[in-house]
Amino acid sequence: MRGHVARKGSRYYAVVYEGFDAFTGKDKYRWHAAGDTRKAAEKLLGDLVKRLHDGDYRAPDRITFGDYLLERWLPTKRAQLRLSTFSSYKNNIELHVIPHLGAIPLQKLQPEDLDMFYAHLLTDGKRNGAGGGLAPKTVRIIHGILRKALADAMRKGTVSRNVADLADAPKVRLGGSREMTVWAADELRDFLASIEDSEWYVPIFLAANTGMRRGEVLGLTWRNVDLDTARLTVSQQFCRSSTKPRSPTSRHRTAAAPSISIRERSLCSGRGVVSSWSESSPPASARTRASCSPATTADQSTPTSSPSRGSD
Repeated sequence: MRGHVARKGSRYYAVVYEGFDAFTGKDKYRWHAAGDTRKAAEKLLGDLVKRLHDGDYRAPDRITFGDYLLERWLPTKRAQLRLSTFSSYKNNIELHVIPHLGAIPLQKLQPEDLDMFYAHLLTDGKRNGAGGGLAPKTVRIIHGILRKALADAMRKGTVSRNVADLADAPKVRLGGSREMTVWAADELRDFLASIEDSEWYVPIFLAANTGMRRGEVLGLTWRNVDLDTARLTVSQQFCRSSTKPRSPTSRHRTAAAPSISIRERSLCSGRGVVSSWSESSPPASARTRASCSPATTADQSTPTSSPSRGSD
């Protein structure tokens, strides 16, 4: 056995013997925080000693939680995650985590630190100047990011335990925290009529009548439009930083195109549908005529397509 359990105040520690320090002439011990029970400290000590015997033990780094997230963990995730997911991780870490937890040494981060952090986000977490708290679902997403980051650190021996596993993430009520309000068919029809001369008419019309996501609508180019068969192919989506293809594991899907003179409407606006549509030449005008109007499409009780969605 190369260690022991020690107690300071109300907290227990697993103390691991790391060998003789020739510089000081004394034995060297490393203290690992284990929580408020002796049982947890004994379990942690057993894990650390096993790593030491197996050659997997490494002394903790003197690095802050913020530096670990931004300099070590996030860069390794860039090639593993979809661009939109990576951007979400980065934004949440920089906007919320770093200002409150970034300066804490990684080895000294405690579950209570995360509990207090989540409580702050729920009451005063918005950073838009208006004040107020974040939704429990948003805070739970941030908790999930931190849990993954600390799990990777534990797996690689950088930390001895994942304190996020011990923290109390906010509960999210099934079905959401508020009832969703949607327009009736006549309300949608009136709205579309009111913006018919706007450059936003076509993308909003497509979103309302196909069920496509905003990024998928904005990622459309003319090569995705087949007016002979009245089909749109969803092969990429527009993100804040780029227009990117869907991931290899996401199946390309097709949607029934609303029968509308897309090219004529884009030409009438003088600006095109969206900027990315200029990547491909538009189809010939003789092939853009429709057989039904927005009014008849809006009357349908179900979306014009219901393909299986790819993973986000």
